[in-house]
Amino acid sequence: MGQININVTPEFEAALARLMRLRGIRSKSEAIREAVAESAERVTSAAPVADFSQWIGAALKAPLKRARRFATHDDLWR
Repeated sequence: MGQININVTPEFEAALARLMRLRGIRSKSEAIREAVAESAERVTSAAPVADFSQWIGAALKAPLKRARRFATHDDLWR
């Protein structure tokens, strides 16, 4: 297993101590491992699902024949 050395803020230290107290974890490394694993699980399991149901029929609202802006293709470049 690899080793990671980090510098933490007092706020992080307090949050880590709170997590350890609430979960009954004795070591900081175990608390960090558990928090990272839980966070990774939450992120991967809560992937947003695309819902395009509101788009159904949206194209039917547009006119089928639009008025041309240019009479010919050459008019486009003038």
